[in-house]
Amino acid sequence: MPNKLVLIDGNSIVYRAFFALPLLNNDKGVYTNAVYGFTTMLLKILEEEKPTHMLVAFDAGKTTFRHATYKEYKGGRQKTPPELSEQFPLVKELLDAFQISHYQLENYEADDIIGTLSARGRNEEWDVTVISGDKDLLQLVSDRVTVSLTKKGISEVERYTPAFLKEKMEITQDQIIDLKALMGDSSDNIPGVPGVGQKTATKLLKQFETLDEVYKHVEDISGKKLKEKLLTHKDDAYMSKELVTINLNTPISVTLDDISYEEYQPSNVSGIFKEFGFQSLLNKLGDESDEEADGKDELKDIEYTIVSEITEEMFTGKEAFVVEMLEENYHQATIEGFGIVNEQNNYFIPADVAWKSEEFKIWAEDSSKIKYVFDSKKTLVALLNHGIHIKGISFDMFLTSYLLNPSENHHDIPAVGNRMGHKNVLFDEEVYGKGAKLKMPDLPALSDHIVRKTATLFALKKEMEEQLKMTELYVLCKELEMPLALILGEMEYTGVHVDTEQLDVMRVDLKQRLSDLENEVYELAGESFNLNSPKQLGPILFEKLKLPVIKKTKTGYSTAADVLEQLANEHEIIPKLLLYRQLGKLQSTYIEGLLKVVDSNTNKIHTRFNQALTQTGRLSSIEPNLQNIPIRLEEGRKIRQAFVPSKKDWIIFAADYSQIELRVLAHIAKDEKLVAAFKNDLDIHTQTAMDVFHVDREEITANMRRQAKAVNFGIVYGISDFGLSQNLGITRKEAKQFIERYFESYPGVKKYMNEIVQDAKHKGYVSTLMKRRRYLPEITSRNFNLRSFAERTAMNTPIQGTAADIIKKAMIDLHGKLLEEKLSARMLLQVHDELIIEAPREEIEQLKDIVPAMMENTVDLIVPLKVDYAYGESWFDAK
Repeated sequence: MPNKLVLIDGNSIVYRAFFALPLLNNDKGVYTNAVYGFTTMLLKILEEEKPTHMLVAFDAGKTTFRHATYKEYKGGRQKTPPELSEQFPLVKELLDAFQISHYQLENYEADDIIGTLSARGRNEEWDVTVISGDKDLLQLVSDRVTVSLTKKGISEVERYTPAFLKEKMEITQDQIIDLKALMGDSSDNIPGVPGVGQKTATKLLKQFETLDEVYKHVEDISGKKLKEKLLTHKDDAYMSKELVTINLNTPISVTLDDISYEEYQPSNVSGIFKEFGFQSLLNKLGDESDEEADGKDELKDIEYTIVSEITEEMFTGKEAFVVEMLEENYHQATIEGFGIVNEQNNYFIPADVAWKSEEFKIWAEDSSKIKYVFDSKKTLVALLNHGIHIKGISFDMFLTSYLLNPSENHHDIPAVGNRMGHKNVLFDEEVYGKGAKLKMPDLPALSDHIVRKTATLFALKKEMEEQLKMTELYVLCKELEMPLALILGEMEYTGVHVDTEQLDVMRVDLKQRLSDLENEVYELAGESFNLNSPKQLGPILFEKLKLPVIKKTKTGYSTAADVLEQLANEHEIIPKLLLYRQLGKLQSTYIEGLLKVVDSNTNKIHTRFNQALTQTGRLSSIEPNLQNIPIRLEEGRKIRQAFVPSKKDWIIFAADYSQIELRVLAHIAKDEKLVAAFKNDLDIHTQTAMDVFHVDREEITANMRRQAKAVNFGIVYGISDFGLSQNLGITRKEAKQFIERYFESYPGVKKYMNEIVQDAKHKGYVSTLMKRRRYLPEITSRNFNLRSFAERTAMNTPIQGTAADIIKKAMIDLHGKLLEEKLSARMLLQVHDELIIEAPREEIEQLKDIVPAMMENTVDLIVPLKVDYAYGESWFDAK
């Protein structure tokens, strides 16, 4: 088979991927949309082109040899958004995983590298494919070189051969350079001849063939103005030709032999897909990506007893205790057995033995019997489901590992053991399989695995607690995270009551609403069709109704949400289509989704809180995600009507912090104006609008306040001018001015931002007020992109993390106060900065005093914390 060389213009494809996809980030907050887009195209290229040799070329810097000819070359380009800059190193990391060569050369552009290698490949009579979004590369087209240009994003390409080029552009590849010389290129600031566009330049070249011939016969050109422009700007035309000509003899150090390519190994690629959060791409790799269990230490035998009868003598008062369930959802999973390890013995207790034993229940509920567990919340809920309320937990490996290694994704016992040099336990997937392939092993394999995990937990407890003390995380773990875990466990076990009849009514109403919208759309379209079919919707919108085409796909017109939003003012059918989609998602994802997870016996939903997921310490919830119920639409807010008290004559009481992150920023930054605003109970967004727009309070419009609000919260999240411009629909220049004016108004915030970055560079991490750490190894990187991401993270993590810690502590304080006052009220949910409580109606007056007092006084800041509360017959009424 002939050699096939594929050359990719890295900068062009990454840029296009970034702007073609919405901003995405992985669970560590790293932006990945450009990497994701690039990866999907790369996989497609590998499948379709089947290269034997391959290289991705990148620009090395802003200055090239062309700047010696024309200083203004590529001048006027907007600065690359940091959200994009940060992704170039990730793309190169990805290419390394695929074992694909990448290269850049100081003083030259990616085009020159590609041109040089394509010429070498052509001379060797190889088939060459160049992939880019830059038409300059069309000058490389030949009988051996095909240039594939991306169209509107990266999903579609046009393959330019000499014949297709002639058909499409009416000129040959040899005329591309002269075409560019005449028409210039505004994106690269190449002047060309002013007033000469592609149409005129093509006409001239069809008549005279080359730039030289155009000027030889310039007097024969009809049109006085055109002739004058050509003569006046002759030097510009020839300079432009020099600028656009790709160097085919670039002094690169790579040879064709150096860039040979063999098929990638899925096992090498799966790791980076996991790191970047590319679950859909990971699924496509399938079983091929399963990693071999090579290099694992040989497992040593471990002695243990399989218990048939539990006695008091088994317990010393300091036991490692592991509850084993195969399924992840511990609310519904079957307990397979227990591991118990102490200084004297190792035991495996089958579940049926434990349930029959009074001794087991006595031991579990005895707070004087100290237990070291893997996951205290999971352990508590699992045993509560069997009528046992475990007490005496003094160590939680899961939370400890999370606090010590917040950037790690895996905190199960084998992973923790491996990190700490204890490799004597298999991973669960090796024992049970994964996904739908879960299987129950025989008793010896099951008991051996559980006891090994419990023994590892027992062995590592002391060392891990020492690490907590060394890193000043011991108090955070013992006094915040561990008590909270037990409170969250009780909340999960209690669950939140759902009025399924109300949800059914909503489902019927929404179904009718969707049907009405359908009919309204049909009337506007003049015919019936499948609203959910882009193939049917596209022709209606863009052929029948003649709406402007924004984007096309392989299969026709794009009718994606972002496309429809751009067309919202073009025709009254568009808002109805957008509303139809939003209501459809509410119907399927939330109303029907919630009904699926309601416990049929109790009419309750038992969500699971993720306590060890985010690096900032914020809680999230799953199955279902109750923190994500959409509330922008009235119909979305009404879903909360279905969340009601579990008892008659009880109410739902909701309390939430007002602007907690901005108050934390005021405390940390100690900016005088920001502190004064909160102490005087001013509306901070109005105050910021006054400062940013330099107007009086009465002159502030709703839009000005909205923009100020976006700036306020954008600052907390380390937003860039690009990010703010996207949020507000304004230019980057305007967004930059907003941010600059903000820092002029609040110099203390600017000072804090600078100082926290310097502190992070010195320490290698940042901390919250309660000493939660986030490590930032890239903060001193020589790579600008990695460093800038770490700097942004250093600025916002102490704010977000402290806010998360405050509400966690408030939950502990409030839980204790409710018990102390012997109230029946109990917490049900935590949603962002809000606590949802159910209580008897007669306790309302007490809750009005207790809840705000506990939440507002849980920590001592230099600005007051403020809590708003409301109550009603449902969560909706309480909001």
